[in-house]
Amino acid sequence: MKFLHLIFAFTFFNLVAYAQNVGIGTTTPNASAVLDASSTTQGFLPPRMTYAQRNAIVNPAAGLIVYCTDCNSGSGEMNYFNGSTWMNMTIGTASNIVANLPSVTICNQIWTTKNLDVSIYRNGDVIPQVTDPTQWANLTTGAWCYYNNNPDNGAIYGKLYNWYAVNDTRGLAPIGWHIPSDVEWSLLENCLGGANNAGGALKEVGSLHWVSPNTGATNSSGFSGIPGAHRKIDGSFNEIGVYAFWWCATEPNTSGVFLRFISYFTSIISRSSSDTKTNGYSVRCVKD
Repeated sequence: MKFLHLIFAFTFFNLVAYAQNVGIGTTTPNASAVLDASSTTQGFLPPRMTYAQRNAIVNPAAGLIVYCTDCNSGSGEMNYFNGSTWMNMTIGTASNIVANLPSVTICNQIWTTKNLDVSIYRNGDVIPQVTDPTQWANLTTGAWCYYNNNPDNGAIYGKLYNWYAVNDTRGLAPIGWHIPSDVEWSLLENCLGGANNAGGALKEVGSLHWVSPNTGATNSSGFSGIPGAHRKIDGSFNEIGVYAFWWCATEPNTSGVFLRFISYFTSIISRSSSDTKTNGYSVRCVKD
């Protein structure tokens, strides 16, 4: 029996390899098609994967097709890769971002438990990835990058965004979410025992991502903060494993923007303001 299976498999793959066109459910495949499937009771089922799994495909070929299960605000959509961007096959625009992000409820607020990792705005417009340090330093429009321009870091820490992306009217946060304001960050801190203790409650425990000793880390909130560090104004990168920085959606004046950061050596969460909008920081979202 095993021998017959081997003969069948060998014959089938040779037909596929050498035939000009192959029919499934038909003995007369159309001459213009390399594969012609015919059925009145079944359909074609492409690979199904999440937004994150789709984005983890290494060097996708132009024309590659998948079904993104949590795109289009969680409703799912057919996607194809056009050589630079994943596109929605139905409406011909860039693939919509996910809305069902992993989250945790902390004192009546619902926060994402991972740093944002989207490459298009809410309306489908593409956010440019900028790797060149000089170009990054001179930006006045939205952009993102991976730490050290390494996609492996993106899979762990998400993307780093400049302020122009955070503040873009097209919306960086997925539908149903928003970038937290300074007030919302303060509410989170106070709920977790004040700024002196909240950092520990927000940090992932251990030294898998944090530099030891990761002082005071309990992750009692479930926030699971990890040290994605930042991109500096000159386009260089610094402090991965040491600091986690997150943008606020609050601009205190024309030059500065509020942010929060935590570090490996203390349980404090600090409030600061950045006067450089080209800095690249992580983003967390709050449910509307």
